[in-house]
Amino acid sequence: MNTMSSSTDVSKQEIFNDGFWYNNAIFAQLLGMCPLLGVTTSAENGFWMGLATLLVLIGSNLIVSLVRDFIPREVRIPAYIVIIASLVTVVELAMNAWMHEMYLILGLFIPLIVVNCAILGRAEAFASKNSVSDSFVDAVGMGLGFTFALLLLGSVRELLGQGQLFGFDIFGADYPDVLVFILPPGAFIALGFILAGVNLVNIRMKKKKENLAAQQVAKEATS
Repeated sequence: MNTMSSSTDVSKQEIFNDGFWYNNAIFAQLLGMCPLLGVTTSAENGFWMGLATLLVLIGSNLIVSLVRDFIPREVRIPAYIVIIASLVTVVELAMNAWMHEMYLILGLFIPLIVVNCAILGRAEAFASKNSVSDSFVDAVGMGLGFTFALLLLGSVRELLGQGQLFGFDIFGADYPDVLVFILPPGAFIALGFILAGVNLVNIRMKKKKENLAAQQVAKEATS
């Protein structure tokens, strides 16, 4: 697993791509599975849960990168957890104040962001070793990748389970609800097919990259 812990010779585009796709918290690392399987009964739920996680991730990466030289190595993990917990509290209170209905739907999964391994992992593996700007790009990439995974699974479950997307009828009123996709077992089934699709995409991307490299070598050899 590539954590890209040092960004000395890595562009910000590569940092973003790594976080969003190649080192995606869900597709590549299988982290944050609790909110992924628990709240993605609809696309809207997945989107807002992902957005809340994105905000916490950006804040934690920025703060950790700023104060990394002032935190003793022996207490760095507890310090990171305190930072993350403080940001989660801010996000939770903000959602309770301005998005109370969604706050009630997401419920316990909002404070559980504190123990999301993807957030703590980025603080330890990246933000504590890199600049503020690179840590911000990493957080945006990882956060958007996580949000994309939640949104995708929520969309699939809502579409197959109720024939809707963001509450709008897609397959019409006559669509027979397939409630298994709304129930917890449906989350595992849908996620399995999504991961299979992601693996196929990665295989094709790898083959395309190898073919381009081979063509480049052949071109240089003939020139």
